[in-house]
Amino acid sequence: MMQRTSSFIFLLLMATFTACTKSEEVKNELVREDTSFIIPAHFPKINYPIDNYYTFARWSLGKKLFYEKALSRTNEVSCGSCHQLAFSMADNEITSKGVEKRLNARNTPSLANIAYHPYFTREGGVPTLEMQALVPIQEHNEFDFNIVEIEARLKSNQGYQQMSNAAYDRPLDYYVIIRALANFQRSLLSGNALYDRYKNGQASLNTSQLNGLNLFLGKANCIACHAGFNFTNYAFQNNGLYQNYKDIGRMRLTNNAFDLGKFKVPSLRNASVTAPYMHDGSMPNLFKVVEHYNNGGQPHPNKSTFIKPLGLSEKEINDLVQFLETLTDYEFLQNKKFTHE
Repeated sequence: MMQRTSSFIFLLLMATFTACTKSEEVKNELVREDTSFIIPAHFPKINYPIDNYYTFARWSLGKKLFYEKALSRTNEVSCGSCHQLAFSMADNEITSKGVEKRLNARNTPSLANIAYHPYFTREGGVPTLEMQALVPIQEHNEFDFNIVEIEARLKSNQGYQQMSNAAYDRPLDYYVIIRALANFQRSLLSGNALYDRYKNGQASLNTSQLNGLNLFLGKANCIACHAGFNFTNYAFQNNGLYQNYKDIGRMRLTNNAFDLGKFKVPSLRNASVTAPYMHDGSMPNLFKVVEHYNNGGQPHPNKSTFIKPLGLSEKEINDLVQFLETLTDYEFLQNKKFTHE
C-alpha cells in the first residue's frame, strides 16, 4: 500500500513539474522573442492601467484572442473580422456583419492609436479599453455571446492556459481575456505617414498637398475638431449629417435631447483607407465628405457652430483631399506583426 501511495505521489509531482516546466517554457519563449513596439517620438506616452502594463506575453495572448472566432457564439467572427489591418484596423463595409451575417448598427471605426482615446464607442459610454471588449461580445448583431461562456469555452485549451499563466500568472478567465485584448490593441500605433515625415523635416509635400494643409488649418478650419497628433479632439459633435437621425448618437447614453445626433469626433489618420465614412457609412469617399462640410451640412438644432458653408472651390476641395491622403501610414498598414498568423 505504501509503495502504491508513493508511486501515486511521484506521478502527481511529475505531472505538476511537467506542467510548470511547460508554462515556464512558454514564458521564456515569449520573453526571448520580445519585439516591443516603438511609440513614435512625437506621440505622448501611453498610460497603461496599473494591472495591465505592456509585456510581450500579454501582447501575444491578446493578439491570439483578437483573431479568435470562438469569442463569438457561432464561432463565425472575431475582432479581426471587422478590424482589418489594410483598412487601418477598420473595414470597407457600410456596416460589418456579425454572427449569422447580422448587420452591425454602425460603421466600424479604426483602432489605430486607440491607446490614446479617453473613452470608447461613438457615444463615449465606455470608460476603459478593457471594458470596451465586452460591448461587441454581448451585442446581438456582433458576437451575441457573453464573457462567462467564452471563459468556459476556452478553459480546456492548454495553449491558452499556458499563455495566460505566462502573461498574468493566473489561468485564462474573463479578467485575463479582456485585459489581453486591450493590451494588444494599445500597440496599434500609427504615426509614420508622409505628413509626419514632413513635420520631422524628412520629406516634402507637393504644392497641392501644402495648399490642402493651409486650408485644413485656415479657411476650412478642420483643425477646430481634428487637432493634435491624432487629428481629433475626441469631442462629441453633431456635424449636420441629417435633419432627422435614425441613430440618436450620444443621446442614447445621456437621454439628453441636447446630445441628439452627436458622435465622437474620429481621427483622420489613415482616413484615405477607411471609407465609407460617418457613423452609418453613408459617404463613399473623401470628396463627398469634404463637399458635405463645404455645403454646411443639414440644419439641426444641435449642429456644431463649426459646421457652416466654407466656400471652397473645386480645386480647393481636391487640394484638401490631397492633404488628407498624406495622413496615410503605409508602414502601419503593411505591418505583418499585427496580422493573423
